[in-house]
Amino acid sequence: MLYKSYLLEQNIKGLEKKFNLFFGENLGLKNDLKKTIKRTNESCEILNLYQDDILKDQNKFFSEINNISLFQKKKIYFIDQVNDKILEIVKEIEPIIDTNKIFLFADLLDKKSKIRNHFESSKNLGLVPCYPDNQIGIRKIIIDKLKGFDGLSPENINLIVDNSNLDRTKLNNELEKILIFFHNKKIETEKLEIILDTKTNDDFNILRDKALCGIKKETNKLLSETVFESEKSNFYINAINQRLNKLLDLFSFKEKNLESAMSKLKPPVFWKDKENFIAQAKKWNISKIKFFLKETYNLEIEIKSNATISKNILIKKLIIDLCAAASS
Repeated sequence: MLYKSYLLEQNIKGLEKKFNLFFGENLGLKNDLKKTIKRTNESCEILNLYQDDILKDQNKFFSEINNISLFQKKKIYFIDQVNDKILEIVKEIEPIIDTNKIFLFADLLDKKSKIRNHFESSKNLGLVPCYPDNQIGIRKIIIDKLKGFDGLSPENINLIVDNSNLDRTKLNNELEKILIFFHNKKIETEKLEIILDTKTNDDFNILRDKALCGIKKETNKLLSETVFESEKSNFYINAINQRLNKLLDLFSFKEKNLESAMSKLKPPVFWKDKENFIAQAKKWNISKIKFFLKETYNLEIEIKSNATISKNILIKKLIIDLCAAASS
């Protein structure tokens, strides 16, 4: 049975099944749902496991599952890094799930995935897709978490949104810093910029914008000057995706007047980005944008699945390719 993640965020008790599979690339969302499940089941014993551990010693796991006592706490099993390899074990323990609950967590599972199809087709199992957040969802999280704060202006909300690059894990980390630093509930823009380290992020965004404008000389100069950090590869990809998706939204209005179309965008383009955004819109079209959104998606999967890959070289190549596409 399929469940919508945004409804579960509002009321986790809507997840009625005792055996559930969460899948998708939104790690932050999965972690948030996991925390909510823990919070609403404080009387239960929580056991954190990995698929590989279960596969190595299946007998131990079956013994654990079958060990039911009236005097024990109810148990909740969180099993991470799941894929199709665990399907046969899932089928074996389905009939014996009684008072306990099991939550499986997986990364991307395509439509051909056996375990995904098994959970989706069964009325006794729950399937929860955890897709990437959009700007509207990120803004809602910010407004909810910082409710009652003075200085939560549209400008400051945009700063936090832009800095998150629609990555919920990064957003939650930044919100935690904001809650600690502004304990008096008064947000000041200058201090917020320091906390968010917007200078480092702005440096990359300038490089991204020059590339998307097709300005080869300045792009090459900035590429030689920019120090890329491997651990920020997701940030770089998300920053590019965010702008490409914004341009795609612009073209969806099918207006000849770019200024008029831009005024309809929700959330609006940040005032200091408007000049670059219009320049980029003149260089791009729907076909090119969709091609590079697919390229960035494939690059993200490649980086996540290969720890030894040279992330910085691949990011630089992507920027060079974007610049070439914009100038052609």
